[in-house]
This record gives sequence, C-alpha cells and structure tokens, in this order.
Amino acid sequence: YVYGTPGKGAGQYAHPAMMTVLLYVEREWQTGDHRKFGIGNISLAGGKVFEPHDSHQDGLQVDVRPLRIDGNHVPVKYFQSGYDKAATTRLISIFQSHPMIKKVFFNDSSLPGVRPMTSHDDHFHVELKITTK
Repeated sequence: YVYGTPGKGAGQYAHPAMMTVLLYVEREWQTGDHRKFGIGNISLAGGKVFEPHDSHQDGLQVDVRPLRIDGNHVPVKYFQSGYDKAATTRLISIFQSHPMIKKVFFNDSSLPGVRPMTSHDDHFHVELKITTK
C-alpha cells in the first residue's frame, strides 16, 4: 500500500531501478506473508526539493513503514506494542538481499545492518547504490 506526503502519490515518483527493487521485494515478501507493506515518500516529479528531506530528489530513496502485528495500514514506532519486529526484520532483510541496496536507516538498532537516523522511528529509509549523474 502507499502512504506519504503530499497526498495522492505526488511524492512517489521512482527511478526505474527503484521500481525494480520494489517489485522484487514485493514478490519475495508475498512468498511468506499476506500483509501489505507501506511505501511512502520516494521523490517529487522533476526532482524538486522534497521538504523536510535532504534526499528523495532522484527517485533512488524510499521510505517504508515497519510492519504492525495487527496488519493495519497506519504508522507504528519501533518501541510501541503494535510493532512486529520479526516481520520488519524479514522485510528489511529482503531489501538488503538485493544487490542495488546501499543503506538502510531505521532507529531500531537491534536489527541487523540498519543505521540510526533522526526521525526514523516509524519508518525505514532505503537508498540504492546507483547514481543518476
């Protein structure tokens, strides 16, 4: 499912490489879990500055919500009771298994391979290795 700002998908313009990664992750995820995961901010059309982000201008970064135990499509912070740590760990590991993944930022530092980043308690941020220049 999609979420994010501004509404109606205006912040979800993705580089073709990001679309490839998202489709790969979605297919891998569906082999073991029926719940949908939330895709948030990617980029604005034309690479405009996307406040409050320092990135998200080239379609090579995506924000993704952690999974909830109840499967609802609303935010959950990693330290709240509705957070599904096991499922989120699996989802992040699927992202990390793709060769184009550069970094994953998320404030649940108990998960393997993630780095903390300010304001990343209720979503993780994935960056690809490729450049557009």
